[in-house]
Amino acid sequence: MLNLVIAALLGSLVARKSKLGGWVAVSVSVGLIYLRGYLIPGTPTLTKQYLPPTILRWFGKDTEPDIATGFDGLDAADESTTDAAQGATQTDEAATMEDATTSDTDSTTAEQLSSSDDLEDFFVAHGILELCADADDLCLTESFEAAWFEEIETLADEEVSTEAVVEAFGLEDDDRQFDLVTQDEARLLKSESRRIGQWPSRPALIADIAASRVLQSQIPSWDTYEPQKKGQVLNSLRMFLETCPTTGGDIQIGEEVVESCCSTHKVFAVTCEETGERLFEHRVTDVEA
Repeated sequence: MLNLVIAALLGSLVARKSKLGGWVAVSVSVGLIYLRGYLIPGTPTLTKQYLPPTILRWFGKDTEPDIATGFDGLDAADESTTDAAQGATQTDEAATMEDATTSDTDSTTAEQLSSSDDLEDFFVAHGILELCADADDLCLTESFEAAWFEEIETLADEEVSTEAVVEAFGLEDDDRQFDLVTQDEARLLKSESRRIGQWPSRPALIADIAASRVLQSQIPSWDTYEPQKKGQVLNSLRMFLETCPTTGGDIQIGEEVVESCCSTHKVFAVTCEETGERLFEHRVTDVEA
């Protein structure tokens, strides 16, 4: 679009002296754009570096690369304008605990899970994470990891259904229509033409569904958590996977670059080593093109 505007301006300048020359200039410019994708060499790079987001939006450009963070929430914005990372940091109050026997730990963690420290406390309190045996870090407990992968195995050879995703995030009572869409490697959950969740791969989505089932059996108050809270917990939990859910192979942890038409960002990524399927990604910082 930006190159077409440049072509039109060039044509109008030439047309001041010669209408025929103006038409020729526009025709040649459009031909170059069609063949090369741009008129002026370096336009894509210059656009990423120098044009502000506001100007890019004038030309209908989505300035933010898609970051697949899992379930965003029912109030997520249209996919053309949503930064998926926002859904993972919402701090809405959770639903009131209905089970009178629910522990104080359940109540506290359900009220607010807005930081990594809150989530770590939640995972440790419920026997999901513990100190690693050979490192100063947190790892999955053997019991939770075994239960998680047992559920993953039941899903690995099946087609992931919309109903399974809806159930995992507690959306059964919502009147809206949901659709699970495949977009390249990613899996998108949509409602009323709006994206409310995006997973970087099928294994990532399977891991979330399986983890939700395990948490439902281990945490009495899990069913009372709002969908956004479940999404926050499940997306963070995926970061602690040490083997690929679908192949059992090793995983790689590191920084990778994702791009939109007009910007470049660095993300922290957890990826299956054998297949290259991404399990987790989170934006780190902007990087220069």
